[in-house]
Amino acid sequence: MQQPATQSQDQSLDEFWMPFTANRQFKSRPRMLESAEGMFYTDVEGRQIIDGTSGLWCCNAGHGRKEIAEAVSKQIVKMDFAPTFQMGHPLPFQLAERLVEIAPKGLDRVFFTNSGSESVDTALKIALAYQRARGEGTRTRLIGRELGYHGVGFGGISVGGMVNNRKAFGVQLPGVDHLPHTLDLERNAFTRGLPKHGAELADHLEKLVTLHGAENIAAVIVEPMSGSAGVILPPVGYLKRLREITAKHGILLIFDEVITGYGRVGAPFASQRWEVTPDIMTTAKGLTNGAIPMGAVFVSEQIQQAFMHGPKGLIEFFHGYTYSGHPVAAAAALATLDIYARDGLLTRAQELEIYWQEGLHSLKGMHHVIDIRNTGLVGAVHLASREGEPGARGYEVFEACYWDGLMVRCTGDIIAMSPPLIVEKSHIDRMINILGDVIRRTP
Repeated sequence: MQQPATQSQDQSLDEFWMPFTANRQFKSRPRMLESAEGMFYTDVEGRQIIDGTSGLWCCNAGHGRKEIAEAVSKQIVKMDFAPTFQMGHPLPFQLAERLVEIAPKGLDRVFFTNSGSESVDTALKIALAYQRARGEGTRTRLIGRELGYHGVGFGGISVGGMVNNRKAFGVQLPGVDHLPHTLDLERNAFTRGLPKHGAELADHLEKLVTLHGAENIAAVIVEPMSGSAGVILPPVGYLKRLREITAKHGILLIFDEVITGYGRVGAPFASQRWEVTPDIMTTAKGLTNGAIPMGAVFVSEQIQQAFMHGPKGLIEFFHGYTYSGHPVAAAAALATLDIYARDGLLTRAQELEIYWQEGLHSLKGMHHVIDIRNTGLVGAVHLASREGEPGARGYEVFEACYWDGLMVRCTGDIIAMSPPLIVEKSHIDRMINILGDVIRRTP
């Protein structure tokens, strides 16, 4: 194992309050990245680290893409910023048209944001305002799912089901309920692809309809695949059952595809791979390959048209962001879509899915490994927790992988991987070998 990098003595680490990080732990042994190209990061000591996580689920086309850098550079010189409040510029209109071309059929209107969190809060606002616009203003209740992650806005943490993301803040949206999660180690451990058991969990929505009344429920929001909670996959038939129930009761179905969007599971969007079209879809991350912050919310024309009433001079939807449709972000996104199209990256995960699956499942039988889950180019190795130390083993594996040259994610004792879609079989072999070696020597 290589020795960890040492932090330069003249670099203070005190001022930056790092997000979603154990700051004191990190700063006692920092992991500092300096550059990136293709499948690899290079740290401040020159160590190469293969990217097993696409940055943070976002660099789907790999790192250092010159086409994106050139598009950003050209645009920032031409026009660095333009407002989209009562003004316009061509790029977001071009981008929206391009996005609709790859979106699920029927989702043909796009509202731009700056992140996944903003996309979720936007989607929730659209859902609530839509129900009111069509004369069903009693529909104010929102339903999320246990272990769901929907960003860090107050809307997102309210419908989300990861308790640590909200318990410190005390306040959340009223009128929110949750479906049960679909993680079932007893019946589905070591499933290859989507698990066979658990579609009936969608029927819990009928119980919530009985409890609250359909006339009071605006929307249900779920991730097609829960990423941040540790790659929790939808059982076969589960998403279709949710679609059937929501449609029956006039409840909007929102898919949070911030992680699954732009090729992660083998189609442009998970809704296409699993043949279920929601009413609203949130995206971000892979939209610009992580180069510039940007998100996009897709809705149907029918939903948008519900707002288009009253005087033409009336603002139909009192919502937006200073940087909605930012010209530099839009330029980055257009260049990213060009790469995805030219290199066939939006479907490449299906081509490599079986090889990726076999590599991950080769770790079955190792000490502490209690489950392995995979779909497309995403996977998780679930480790047994130490008694009285939940998350400790997962963190040790995560950290040791880094020093051995592999970046992974850990959620408690779950190790998650989602490599860039440019990954080759040799890269997969390297990632599995490093992870396997680390797990073997981790007590």
